[in-house]
Amino acid sequence: MLSTLSPFAAAAAPTLPNPSHSPPHFSPRLLSHPSYILLDLCADRREVRLFLPQVVKRGLHLEHVFQTKLVALFSRFGDLHDATLVFGSVEDKTDELYHSLLRGHAKHSSLDDAVAFFRAMRRSGVRPAVHSFTYLLKACGDRSDLRRGREIHSQLIASGFGSNVFAMTAVVNMYAKCRRIEEARRMFDRMPERDLVAWNAIVSGYAQNGMAEKALEMVIRLQKDGHKPDSITLVSALPACANVRSLKIGKTVHAFAMKAGFDSLVNVSTALVDMYSKRGAIKTARLVFDSMRLKNVVSWNSMIDGYGQNGDAEEALRLFKKMMADGIQATDVTIMGALYACGELGDLEEGRHVHELLTRTGFESDVSVLNALITMYSKCKRIDLAEDVFENMPVKSLVSWNAMILGYAQNDRVEDALRLFNKMQWENVKPDSFTMVSVIPALADISVLKQAKWIHGFAIRLCTDKNIYIMTALVDLYAKCGSVRIARRLFDAMEERHVTTWNAMIDGYGTHGFGKSAIDLFEQMKRSSVKPNDITLLSVLSACGHSGLVQEGKKYFASMKEDYGFEPNMDHYGCMVDLLGRAGRLDEAWDFIQKMPIRPGISVYGAMLGACKIHKNVKLGEEAAQRLFELEPDEGGYHVLLANIYAAASMWEDVARVRTMMEKKGLQKTPGYSSIDLKNEIHTFHSGSTDHPQSQKIYTRLARLIDEIKAVGYMPDSDSLHDVEEDVKEQLLGTHSEKLAIAFGLINTTPGTTIQIRKNLRVCNDCHKATKFISQVTGREIIVRDMQRFHHFNNGQCSCGDYW
Repeated sequence: MLSTLSPFAAAAAPTLPNPSHSPPHFSPRLLSHPSYILLDLCADRREVRLFLPQVVKRGLHLEHVFQTKLVALFSRFGDLHDATLVFGSVEDKTDELYHSLLRGHAKHSSLDDAVAFFRAMRRSGVRPAVHSFTYLLKACGDRSDLRRGREIHSQLIASGFGSNVFAMTAVVNMYAKCRRIEEARRMFDRMPERDLVAWNAIVSGYAQNGMAEKALEMVIRLQKDGHKPDSITLVSALPACANVRSLKIGKTVHAFAMKAGFDSLVNVSTALVDMYSKRGAIKTARLVFDSMRLKNVVSWNSMIDGYGQNGDAEEALRLFKKMMADGIQATDVTIMGALYACGELGDLEEGRHVHELLTRTGFESDVSVLNALITMYSKCKRIDLAEDVFENMPVKSLVSWNAMILGYAQNDRVEDALRLFNKMQWENVKPDSFTMVSVIPALADISVLKQAKWIHGFAIRLCTDKNIYIMTALVDLYAKCGSVRIARRLFDAMEERHVTTWNAMIDGYGTHGFGKSAIDLFEQMKRSSVKPNDITLLSVLSACGHSGLVQEGKKYFASMKEDYGFEPNMDHYGCMVDLLGRAGRLDEAWDFIQKMPIRPGISVYGAMLGACKIHKNVKLGEEAAQRLFELEPDEGGYHVLLANIYAAASMWEDVARVRTMMEKKGLQKTPGYSSIDLKNEIHTFHSGSTDHPQSQKIYTRLARLIDEIKAVGYMPDSDSLHDVEEDVKEQLLGTHSEKLAIAFGLINTTPGTTIQIRKNLRVCNDCHKATKFISQVTGREIIVRDMQRFHHFNNGQCSCGDYW
C-alpha cells in the first residue's frame, strides 16, 4: 500500500488545494525514462505496485509527469485510495490531474462520491472539460440514475457544451441507458452536427431498448447522411436483426461486414455468432465461430449460450469442456451457461464439477451464478442441494427466491413452494410476475379451486392481473382446478393472448372432455393473428382423443405438415395412437405404429397398452408391454397394466407370472389414493383405509350409497379380482379410495354442492361406473381429476363419453 511510502502518505489531504492551471515544468526526457515506460506498460494494479518502489527509490515520484501517470493508473485500475494519496502529494495540481481522478471516481466509486468530487473541482476553480461531463454521464447511464443524469446534462449546457458533438453523444447514451429513448432521440435530433459515433449511439440505444426496427432504420439513415458503418455500427445492429426475427437482414449485415473486412474483428464475429444463434441458425453460428482466428471469452460464451438456447445442451457442455481444456478463463457468464446445460441434461455429475469450478474461480458469492446453481440442482432432482445453496447465500436477490420456489414446484414440493412464497413476503421481498408464474403452476398440481381464487386475488392486489404470462397461468390453473368456465371467462377478458394462452385454454377443454369446444376454439385461433405451434396441435389431438373425435383428430394430424410445416414428434404420434386406441380401433392403431417414420417410444407404446386394457385385447397388449419392458424395464406401472389385461381375460396364471416378474425385479405398484379439499384442509384416502376421524360415518354412508345405486342398475365390475368369493370382491371394490372420498364429501357438504376429488392414478372401471350412478341418485355433480384428465359426472353421465 502507498501508506507505507512516506513521500505520498504525508501529503495525503482530505481537502482539495487550489490548482495551478499552467502545468509545471517537466523535462520531455522523462517520458522516455525506463521507469516511465514500465509504468506505461502496466496492465493491472499488481504490476504498478511491483515497479513503484523503484520509482520512489530514484526520487521520480516527485516529478510531475510521474505523479500524473500514477494518478491515471491507480484511477484506471480502481485503486482510488492510492490515487488520492498521490493526488494529495502534488503541490501544483493541473486540470489533467483532476480529470484523471474524476474518471476513476466515475468508474469505480459511488455516483455520489463522483459527483461530490466534481463539485469540489468546480469550487477549486478547475475549468470544466468535455470529458469530465462524459465520464459522469456514462456513470449515470451505467447506473440508470436518470435524476443525476439530468443534473449533469443541465450543467453541461450551462458550461457551453450543448453543441459539442462528444458531449451530446454522451447525453444520448445516458438517456438511452436510462430507458428514456424518446429523450435520447430528441437530443440526437438537436445536434447541429453528428459524427459516426453519435449515429452509433442512437442505433445502440434503440437496440438496447427493444426497438429493433428503429435501430435498423437509423443504420439506413446514417448511410444516407454520408457516413459509412463501422464495426461498432455492426455490433449494435446485429442484435436488432435477431430481435426483428429477420435472418435475411442479418445475412445482409454479415455480407457487408465481410466486404468491409470487419468480419475478422473479434467483436463483429462474436456479434454474428450471437445473431445467428438467436435466429435458430446454430450451424451457421458454429461456422462463423470455427472460422474465427482469434476468439475471446465472450465468443466462447456466445456459442455455448447459443447451443443451450437452441436445445442442444449436450453440445453446449462439450464446447464448455473444450474451452476449459484450451485454458480460457471462465467468466460468470461461462459458468451460468454450463450450469444451464447441465440442468437441461439432468447431468448431476457434470453439474457438481461446474460447482467445484465456480468455487475455485471465486464465483461462490456471485448471486447470479448461485441462482443458476439452484436451478441446475432443481432440474437434476436434487432439491436438497438447491436448498443448501439457497440457505447459505450471503445475499439473496428476488431471482434467488423465484428460482427456489420454481425448484420446489418442479419437484412436486408444492407445500414448500407455498411456504417459501409466504416467507419471502414476511421478509419484505415483493413478488414479481416471475414469482407468480412459478407459484401458480404449483397450485395447479394440488387442484384446489379456493387456492386458485386466492392466488388470483393476490395477483390483482399486486397489480399483475393484466400480465399476459400471469393471466395465461391463471387460465391453466382454473382449468386444472376443475373450473373450465372461469378459465374461459378469464381467457375472453384478456386484451392480448400469446400462443401459450390459446394452448392452455384448448388443453383445458380437452382434459375436461369438451372436445368440440376445444376444436371450436382452435378454429377461432386460426382466424386470429396468433399462429398455432406444435404444442397447439398436440392439445387439439389430445382433446379429440378424450372425446372420441377420430375423424377430426386424423384431419388435424394430417394438417400438421401440410398446413403448418410441423414434423410430428413422439408426443403427437402417441396422441394419435391414444385417439385410435380409445375408440377401439386397435388394429388401426397398431398398424399406425408400424408405419411411423421414427422409432416408437414410451409414450406411443404406453398409449397402446392403455387402450388394450380398456378394450381387453390380450394379444396387442402383450406386444405393447414387451416393447415397454425393453424401453423402461424399471417401471412397475406397465407390468400392472398387463396383469390387469390378463385378469380381465381370466388368465390367472399369466397374472401370477407378471406379478412374480415384478417381485424378482423389485418393482412395486404405485399405491392409489384419492383426496378432497374441505374447509382449506386436504383429506386423503387409501383403499380400505380406516384411519380417518370420520371413518365410521364414511363407511356407513358408503354402504347405504352402494345399496342405492344397485337399486338403479349398478353392478360391480369384479373382472380384475380372483381367488376370492363374490361378496369379498364386492367388499374390496366398495372400499376403493374414490368411493371413500365421495362418501366423505356427501357427509360434509350441503345438498347440491359439487364434489371434487383428485386421484393420483387412473380411475378404475368399477369406480367410474359407480360414480355415474352416484351422481344420478344424489343429484350431485362430481368432478374427478385423475392422472390423465377430468371426469365430470352429472345425472348418470360422464363428460368423457366413456372414451377414458
